[in-house]
Amino acid sequence: MNFVLENGITAVSSKKIVDGSLGVSDGKLHFSLSGGVAFDLKGASIVYPGLINAHDHLQGNYLPPVGPKPGVFYLTGLPWDNDLKASVIFAERSKLSREDLYNLSAYKCLFSGVTTVNDHFPHILNHTILPTLPIRVIQEYSLSHEASSYDLKWGSSIESEHHWAVKNRWPFITHLSEGFDEESMRGVENLEKLGALDAHCLLVHCIGFSDEDIQKVARARASVAWCPASNMFMFNVTAKIRKFLKAGINVTLGTDSSATGSYNLLEEIQYARNLYRRLYGEDLPAKTIFEMITENAAKAFLMENRIGTLEEGKLADILILKGRVDDPFENLASASMEDIELVTLAGKPIYGEFRFLDLLGGRIPKAYHEITVGGRPMFISGDPAALYLSIRRKVGLKKVLDFLPFEPEGGHYA
Repeated sequence: MNFVLENGITAVSSKKIVDGSLGVSDGKLHFSLSGGVAFDLKGASIVYPGLINAHDHLQGNYLPPVGPKPGVFYLTGLPWDNDLKASVIFAERSKLSREDLYNLSAYKCLFSGVTTVNDHFPHILNHTILPTLPIRVIQEYSLSHEASSYDLKWGSSIESEHHWAVKNRWPFITHLSEGFDEESMRGVENLEKLGALDAHCLLVHCIGFSDEDIQKVARARASVAWCPASNMFMFNVTAKIRKFLKAGINVTLGTDSSATGSYNLLEEIQYARNLYRRLYGEDLPAKTIFEMITENAAKAFLMENRIGTLEEGKLADILILKGRVDDPFENLASASMEDIELVTLAGKPIYGEFRFLDLLGGRIPKAYHEITVGGRPMFISGDPAALYLSIRRKVGLKKVLDFLPFEPEGGHYA
């Protein structure tokens, strides 16, 4: 469908804000489009690129989180994995199918305006599920779990996975220095020895980096996925993010899973800004956060020619928010799930207020359902209410998952 968003404020990129119209034709963006269905935003809404969550584990999103005992923190990620698998919450989560968890995670992302995410799990676990989800979960990636003895042996060897990434122009994604024992802190050195540190790398967590490591990563033009909420929950320390930024590293933002991290990307944004202020006594600019969750993440995924900005000819991944704050970047940085008005994926409406129903022919088709969020009727791709009820029946209780901003009707849980 062709459509035009009129009289909105459009954050094209971190360098360009425009007033006026934005058109969508054949799933792509066009500023000069005329014709099609028109929607008047009346200067009250702000249009953004669909957000990009640089790091999540879609099989792991469940609540409550599992972590160290009060007053104690982990040295590496390995004891957390052991604690998780021994927990009551893991046993409860295990009553759900992999498909349940992946769909749950996709909605966690969608309800925070995310249109693209990486699922940091091996292809053998997710390749049949990812194409069925309502958002884009990138399939063009290679990976390792970690460049240390804590590695869970995802994929093949680091060398071959990295080679595959270079050959196909994919990102090579791995946890690195997720901890600060002696071995974790050799992560950059280990990648260097294997010839696997370059611009294809998206390095996750990086809390054990030395100043020298930071400079090496900057020179290699590698990207970093910062997951501050998860880091602080597990380790009470996070990456030296101000030094990363000053070194010119391409920094992105990720939620990790809700088993340790924020409920969703909007919450992670606010956590990151508050933590930065606490650590450094200064503000992390809202524009910098915007870059992390749009153009920087697209660059890290090697998809910058397709997504990440609202430039002519790119995919029409669009997020529209209520304009509660005049500055578009501050408006995004303070947004909640209830501020979302519309989300499109390559021009396809996947979540929105009823005033956008003309995008679906004026009524909710079979592949969509209605839910109520913040007192507003909303259409959404798929049926998250049925999923929520099914999860409650399978675990035998009225489970509350805070990243789902609605309450389904009916259902028996005992």
